[in-house]
Amino acid sequence: MMFAPADMQAILLSAKVGSVATLVALPLGFCAAWLLAFGRFRGKLLLELLFNLPLTLPPVVVGYLLLLLLGVQGPLGKLLEPLGIRIIFTWKAAVIASVVVGFPLLVRSIRLAMEGIDPQLVQAARSLGAGPLDVILTVVLPLSRRGLMAGSSLFFARSLGEFGATIIIAGNIPGVTQTLPLAIYDYASSPRGEGTALLLCIVSVVLALVVLLLHETILQRKRGT
Repeated sequence: MMFAPADMQAILLSAKVGSVATLVALPLGFCAAWLLAFGRFRGKLLLELLFNLPLTLPPVVVGYLLLLLLGVQGPLGKLLEPLGIRIIFTWKAAVIASVVVGFPLLVRSIRLAMEGIDPQLVQAARSLGAGPLDVILTVVLPLSRRGLMAGSSLFFARSLGEFGATIIIAGNIPGVTQTLPLAIYDYASSPRGEGTALLLCIVSVVLALVVLLLHETILQRKRGT
């Protein structure tokens, strides 16, 4: 059985959304992990709870909250509308949904790597006159690269499987916002779509295995260096 053009578009769109979401979330996740690992300020616990909230909320709830925020009548939606920027029911909305839902996994992986850095190395760099940016670039970033790679891999894999928040904020428009999980949902709901749904599930499993295999390969190479 051959895939229809709409099915190929769904597969490619999932890869596109996952890639863009990873690129967007990575610098944000690094900054968030830095604050949680090294920051000493009031309200840190509240910030940590906020970052981890999407991990405990149902994705549909996350999607609905994003819809209220970015919709035409939402706070951000009203600001973007005069600028001609439309987010809701576009592939960009799928990217935002993936970023928000997968963000806790990314931050946690990077934070664990940062907390494993010997504090004496950071203190030594500062005693030699290195500024905060120099410490990040020369000490923290190289020593936490394993966490960055692990978090990025898991985040990308999570983005490929994002469904609940995406269908709320981006919709399920074939060729526009229909990602691989949404296409599977459509076929699974159709009386004659079981075969194609199964094939798309196999594609989804293969993509996830490839990402996880790449993830493990990178970690093994890093352990060997």
